[in-house]
Amino acid sequence: MTTLLEARDIHAWYGSSHVLHGVGISIRRGETVGLMGRNGMGKSTLIRTLLGHVSQRRGQISLHGCDVSRAKPHEVARLGVAYVPEGRGVFANLSVRENLVMAARRGRDGRQDWSFERVLATFPRLAERLSHLGGQLSGGEQQMLSIGRALMTHPDLIILDEATEGLAPLIVAEIWRVIDEIKAGGIATLIVDRDYRQVLNRSDKALVVQKGQIVLQGLAADVASSDELSAFLGV
Repeated sequence: MTTLLEARDIHAWYGSSHVLHGVGISIRRGETVGLMGRNGMGKSTLIRTLLGHVSQRRGQISLHGCDVSRAKPHEVARLGVAYVPEGRGVFANLSVRENLVMAARRGRDGRQDWSFERVLATFPRLAERLSHLGGQLSGGEQQMLSIGRALMTHPDLIILDEATEGLAPLIVAEIWRVIDEIKAGGIATLIVDRDYRQVLNRSDKALVVQKGQIVLQGLAADVASSDELSAFLGV
């Protein structure tokens, strides 16, 4: 598999606070990568830096071989990266149909695997609520909508930041099922989730962040068996 995204020596700041210290990450086409660490260690900052949301950043980021080190978020999105943010980010005043359709576009290679109809078949609850406003949905339904909207961009890489947080167990199981379907379809995935066992079970490789640095990385099976993992995750 060829490299899809590669970041080297990434530093990031919020004001005078230096959050990331020389972080590196690479994701190959079709690869699932787990990003783990305790709260406040820099996982979301790394994601936001890769997406271009953190303006105070330094380092080299390439996507499809193109330099996106200083790219804006919309430029990263146009290169095939979809983002399911923590907190879901649905448009509360748009209907379910409008939330989905407004994001629809072909993939970079013309792919249209995730049609409107396929998204509704994957998330039957959304099919039943097409006219409901985003703000009227339950938390689980909003998360389904956020994932469905991301898939309708036909991304090469989808980033899932705490996609199961705060959801009922049945909804959590449904989200993991869809993540498995995404992986099987060949879309590269970067997953952040508190359930590190589920992350490791689905990942090809994994990284652990502590105080803005990568302290453990490798094949997911090797990271799972590391004696250091429990100490870094506080479990």
